Amino acid sequence: MNFESVQFRDKFGREVLLRKAETEDADALIEYLRITSAETPYLIREPDEITITPEQEKAFIERKAEDERELMLVAFIDGKHIGNCSLMSIAPYRRYAHRCGIAIALYQEYCGCGIGRKMMQAVLEAAKEAGYEQAELEVISDNKRAIALYRSLGFEKYGTFPDNVRYSDGTYADADWMMKKL
Repeated sequence: MNFESVQFRDKFGREVLLRKAETEDADALIEYLRITSAETPYLIREPDEITITPEQEKAFIERKAEDERELMLVAFIDGKHIGNCSLMSIAPYRRYAHRCGIAIALYQEYCGCGIGRKMMQAVLEAAKEAGYEQAELEVISDNKRAIALYRSLGFEKYGTFPDNVRYSDGTYADADWMMKKL
């Protein structure tokens, strides 16, 4: 999917660049996966489950770049990768062609700065332009900050998945399914 790079200032006045992921970002994206999955319990993987190679990540980025209806958006401050937001097809079938999935994560130090909101807005606009009619996401039910952001962007909760994730310590967390009509 094509995406025109965007620059803006966050709540602290820092210049943020949003652009489509490139294969040169592979190493930074793998490191980001390792760090963010250790920083928060709200992502789907444990840090030791990040076993992707740079070659695999490059191939993944290339597939995203070539797909007319998918996008991996990355954010940078001073040339440092700080997070990403993805737009994904739910399934390759016509009956699901109106639905897309959204996922976002930032390094914790960049949360609450307005960056996630701008990324979500950009991805939702790209989804609408790609012909999607509704955007969907899952969020751990006690992730209050993320839920507040999603609600402010027009997402509504339509259900809860009990025991959606099981952590290494044996505890579980529920996840909410949220959707927004585009």
